[in-house]
Amino acid sequence: MRSSLRISLIAWLLVLLFMAACRPQTPSSSGSDASGESQGQQDAVLEDYLGSEQDPYYEARKAMLRDQLIARDITDPAVLRAMGRVKRHQFVKPEYEAQAYEDHPLPIGEGQTISQPYVVALMTAAVAVQTGDRVLEIGTGSGYQAAVLAELGATVFSIEIKETLTAFALENLAQAGYGDVQVEHGDGYHGWEEHAPFAAIVITCAANHISPYLLEQLEDGGRLVIPLGDTATFQTLTLVEKNGEELAVTQITSVSFVPMTGEAMP
Repeated sequence: MRSSLRISLIAWLLVLLFMAACRPQTPSSSGSDASGESQGQQDAVLEDYLGSEQDPYYEARKAMLRDQLIARDITDPAVLRAMGRVKRHQFVKPEYEAQAYEDHPLPIGEGQTISQPYVVALMTAAVAVQTGDRVLEIGTGSGYQAAVLAELGATVFSIEIKETLTAFALENLAQAGYGDVQVEHGDGYHGWEEHAPFAAIVITCAANHISPYLLEQLEDGGRLVIPLGDTATFQTLTLVEKNGEELAVTQITSVSFVPMTGEAMP
């Protein structure tokens, strides 16, 4: 009797297992829903960085933020928002407009270039600009870096040694809505003592040393970023933080910039 009962129980278990195996499975959508939700959240964040104003390069700028900056650990929302809202295509020559958001520098004339978006974002993040900071830029170029700093709420002073680029930058900044940026034609090696001290100094050209004038014009607690090294080959993007009489130096990454001219290159 016990043997028959045991056999019957085993038979029922086999039947139940067979029925469970044959029961139609309802596909689980939780994985795809989560993925879709995650993608939706990322798109919402990117759209916040970009703002509501649409233009022909909106999607290219969105891809720049996602693939060039966020993917390379640019995480400061203020920097990403500034990079998303400054229209880089307004700061390049017309013949390069279609390449404005690509991951490389572009020529702007006079042997100079506009740096690739990632390098602009990296230098901007390094100096940690706050709203209301007075910022000095050495090497205005086309005005793009100055516009990004201004978008962060800084009061920006910029010096460009090439007269034609000074005019080019002023035109670009005015048309893009950053006419408050003050641009001076001159040798940036001496800084701009009239408006010193500065909370941050951004040097967008390579030098083999840091101008003592610029260090003097950097306020206590201020930050200076510069491509430092051999001006003919590669440099190290270097952050200098001023604390009283001491300077804290941080090497960030290897870069290649056009050289600073004027007194820096006698």
